[in-house]
Amino acid sequence: MSAEPTNSTRRDLLAVLFALTFPTLLTIVYFILLADRHSTLQLGAYAVGKAIQFLFPVVWVFWIQRGRPAWKRPLARDLAAGIGVGLVLLIAALFLYHLWLKPAGLFDAPAVAVRAKAGGLGIGSVPVFVATAIFYCAVHSLAEEYFWRWFVFAQIRRLTSFPAAAAVSALGFMAHHVFVLEVYFGWNSPLTWLFSLAVAAGGVIWAWMYEKTGSLYGIWASHALVDAAIFIIGYDLLTAGI
Repeated sequence: MSAEPTNSTRRDLLAVLFALTFPTLLTIVYFILLADRHSTLQLGAYAVGKAIQFLFPVVWVFWIQRGRPAWKRPLARDLAAGIGVGLVLLIAALFLYHLWLKPAGLFDAPAVAVRAKAGGLGIGSVPVFVATAIFYCAVHSLAEEYFWRWFVFAQIRRLTSFPAAAAVSALGFMAHHVFVLEVYFGWNSPLTWLFSLAVAAGGVIWAWMYEKTGSLYGIWASHALVDAAIFIIGYDLLTAGI
């Protein structure tokens, strides 16, 4: 007979459920429901939501669970592996875009949506777009790894096997990207689902790297390079309309 889950286990499961779903709800609110509102309202909702998202793990681990997890210092091989994986993904994304997707016209309609969304969020000018890209690559990528790998994956991993923890955390990581991609490509486009699955695959890769190294630094470097590829493509789409 299996043991009944303890109150602390139920509590931790609820925390994981919140962490898995909140980023998607936030994306729906600021990116879709407030899309026609002033950029100040959209960015305000984004800022408040992100503050809640990124403060929740540290509050939960240190104040509720009374944990004291150590931040493992980076090893050269971990950083090298992360940079290597990131460069492979960056080069693959740029080759895919420039050699197939763009020439085939598959980004013609999304380019219009990208320029409209950038203008609606107040990041339509090239300097502001570049500053936003630097922030996402250098800062937001670390925040996401801290949230999705250090907290969500690690919390699920405490309760189950690596494959299950990697899969569930990767699907949660993918979910809010689905709604972002839908805005640009639409629900009926195979690219929405292809890119969403690519995000989930990235989540599994980074979970595996975290399982092996216990460090966020190499994964941060990898994630930052993938974000750089996205913003390089975004820059090309943005400046095509200038």
